[in-house]
Amino acid sequence: MTEAHLFAVGVLLAWLAGIRAYLTVFGVGLAGAMGWLDLPPALEATTSPWVLGVSGVLAVAEFFADKIPGVDSAWDLLQTLARVPAGAFLAAAALSPDGELGAGMLAAGAGVALTSHAVKAGSRALLNTSPEPFSNWTASSAEDVVVVGALGLAWSYPWAILGLVVAIGVGLLLVLWWVWRRLFRRAPRPATG
Repeated sequence: MTEAHLFAVGVLLAWLAGIRAYLTVFGVGLAGAMGWLDLPPALEATTSPWVLGVSGVLAVAEFFADKIPGVDSAWDLLQTLARVPAGAFLAAAALSPDGELGAGMLAAGAGVALTSHAVKAGSRALLNTSPEPFSNWTASSAEDVVVVGALGLAWSYPWAILGLVVAIGVGLLLVLWWVWRRLFRRAPRPATG
């Protein structure tokens, strides 16, 4: 794999970690452990039975916590502490040919993970204002599908998948901005005469 290819994979993994850190780590580790992928040396840590077990259990817990309105926002707040460092590690590890994690890629991965996490948490906080749970379940299920699908295609088509994921993120950000403006638009001031 070329460095550009690994860079795209690293940025993509950081973006996905900002949405579902445990599922991303579990997916990468499982693919490496099963021999589906030849992982860079630093990412081989994800194939450890302990890492697979813990990330698998936490991915299942997140799957259910993320479907409950209100609980999902509290979970997102708590997961800021996990998603950003996980994104930083995954991005730097993907681009590390010798197992050494570069500071630049750690910072880039943290920034990408924080951005995707902020978009996810912000959109879910807005969805929680609706009185019905179906929009929340739909959004959570869509996030699960996007992460699993992107992980499945990350090594084969990293630039295409990265472009698609970023386009989805920018689209969500624009929708959030539009909804925010509609909800919190200032009321016109009465004319004084």
